[in-house]
Amino acid sequence: MENTQEKKKVADQVAEMIADAGVKHLYAITGDSLNDLTDALVRDGRVKFVHMRHEESGAFAASAEAQLTGKLAACAGSSGPGHVHLINGLYDAQRSNAPVLAIASTCASSMFGTEYFQETNPTLLFSNCNVYNEMATTPTQVPHMLQAAMQEAIGRGGVGIIGLPADVIGQPAVESYASTTTLYTQRLPEPSESEIEAAAQLINNAKSVAIFAGSGAKNAAGLVNELSEKVNAPVATTYKSQLELMGECKNYVGHMAYLGMWSAEQAIASADVLILIGMNFPYPGFFPTDKKIIQVDVRAERLGRKAKIDVAVRSDAGLFLKALLPKVNVKTDTAFLDNALADYASIKEKFEEPVKNPGVKGSVRPEYMLSLLDKLADDNAVFTVDTGMNNLWTSHYLTQKSGRSMIGSFTHGSMANAMPMAIGAKFACPDRQVIAVCGDGGFAMLMGELLTIIQYKLPVKLLVADNRTLAFVKWEMEMAGLTPNETNLTNPDFGKMAQTIGFQAETVDDPAELEAAMTRWLAADGPALLSVVTDPDAASFSFSKDLMDSAKPGNPLSNFAPLGS
Repeated sequence: MENTQEKKKVADQVAEMIADAGVKHLYAITGDSLNDLTDALVRDGRVKFVHMRHEESGAFAASAEAQLTGKLAACAGSSGPGHVHLINGLYDAQRSNAPVLAIASTCASSMFGTEYFQETNPTLLFSNCNVYNEMATTPTQVPHMLQAAMQEAIGRGGVGIIGLPADVIGQPAVESYASTTTLYTQRLPEPSESEIEAAAQLINNAKSVAIFAGSGAKNAAGLVNELSEKVNAPVATTYKSQLELMGECKNYVGHMAYLGMWSAEQAIASADVLILIGMNFPYPGFFPTDKKIIQVDVRAERLGRKAKIDVAVRSDAGLFLKALLPKVNVKTDTAFLDNALADYASIKEKFEEPVKNPGVKGSVRPEYMLSLLDKLADDNAVFTVDTGMNNLWTSHYLTQKSGRSMIGSFTHGSMANAMPMAIGAKFACPDRQVIAVCGDGGFAMLMGELLTIIQYKLPVKLLVADNRTLAFVKWEMEMAGLTPNETNLTNPDFGKMAQTIGFQAETVDDPAELEAAMTRWLAADGPALLSVVTDPDAASFSFSKDLMDSAKPGNPLSNFAPLGS
């Protein structure tokens, strides 16, 4: 930089430190209290300022980048409303264990407590979605707090927040001993010998074993498969981790939870011993209360949080499995595993029924749409998915090929995350195909980010399921015996709308035309949007054996109802 140490502002110091720490992008909207930092970033030149249309989107984009790379990503918000808008995306990042730095600039510190224009208290505002959260009120504090925020975000996997008042960020920087790079090194916790012995004893004494794996096990998928084959254990996963694990685990029987598969639930409920590996599953009601449970997690605070645990192991999944495998006896009885695999096979067979019945003009089956996407997308594509019915279709019809990734708001459960996450994913992975699977409700909520995609000429592919309704909410009401109210949406032709701002875009309402349209959409050189007019009544009961078995043609809630019947 041109600035000398004597002329260097706090903003220059911040720009240098985050660049030295490896941050590649800062997702934000500049303005007033952020202007000095924006200027410093541009002059430094190493961190790209990505101009979003909404700060919430910036936080989602940073979360996606951090999840895909495992490295520190950053977002910022200007004083008052600017940083308030960050909160939803930061909650998602925190609950996804994404290492994200959030810079919340504020009004001048001399105005604190005076009800000044745009005055807020970010320390209170972000109190429940962070691993570090402090306000700097002097230039001396800034380098130490910033280094701590980055260190905590990387070391603990979450959101590090630093508040920077407008007067502080423009003052001369104070030279500090604080490191300009993050000092954290990855030392994974290893299991103790006694923990391995206790786990092995439970497994060896059990007649049947099941494995429930989460995203903490995705880098040890081969070892999960090895254990599964050695003890004939069916493998269930969380929705968040299924794409990474399903292709590696030969004994995979589906994912768990309300959008999951009864084959997975039944295997977990029936096993003598259940092994939980690297998962933070949010629903305690799915865990058995009368079985032996082993839980393995790198985070001690998660052990025993959702279920009664018999053996708790604070360890990296891979290190645990490497130590455990030699001590586990081979099991020869395959009856339990065979039943679980047969259950899963029956569900997969049922899933083919709506694919064979792709719908009629004006009402395309979403199952058919997603099966085509699975067939046509790149083997290493990144999928970002909106919350709602899109979770249902992506969880049932997207499969692993050779390096696919899927991210979404799986624990926080926010609407409107798919498109902004796709922006962060494309900046993080410019050489991979990035596909956002959007619901019409979520897409409309942060639709301004279409302009961000155009501004940066990002070749992101947006798939919009236009069913003219908040379909998941409609389904919830119907399942509860309520009459759906206030769930209908009045939508424009999203394809024509996107064309007007520079997208290669089209709308399809005929299943006979969908494959050709999807092929054109995926082959587009730049930003592309495909809007598909889908069946608003399509639903699935794969999580319930009784409902799946009793599904009848003509039932509008049935996954297998032929359209037009």
